[in-house]
Amino acid sequence: MEAGFSVLIGVFFSVAIYLMLSRQIVRMLLGIAILGNAVNLLIFTAGRLTREVPPVIPPEVYTPVEATANPLPQALVLTAIVISFSFFAYLLVLAFRAYQELGTDNIDEMRVAEPEDEQAPSQGY
Repeated sequence: MEAGFSVLIGVFFSVAIYLMLSRQIVRMLLGIAILGNAVNLLIFTAGRLTREVPPVIPPEVYTPVEATANPLPQALVLTAIVISFSFFAYLLVLAFRAYQELGTDNIDEMRVAEPEDEQAPSQGY
């Protein structure tokens, strides 16, 4: 089961990187959203996928009697979902405002600081 998730995580990362290298802002935003989901799956898979009982320990026992689920990856993923959603919402509003101001979502055409009548800066180091 974990091998299948590992392959799925690799596919998510490769699709996210491919989309983030695009020249359209909408594709870049989709790549960022998929990257967030890939990281969440990675954290969840790294915490071992088990079907165990919830980590509730009775008050009279100091250690769990039976095997319990690890709550730490679940808490980390839940926090990461909230953070990635707010980050995505911020980037979406930023991209929408850039589209409203410039009339395009192509990053090559968004040259407000570099007017078209001037020579483009060098792309190398």
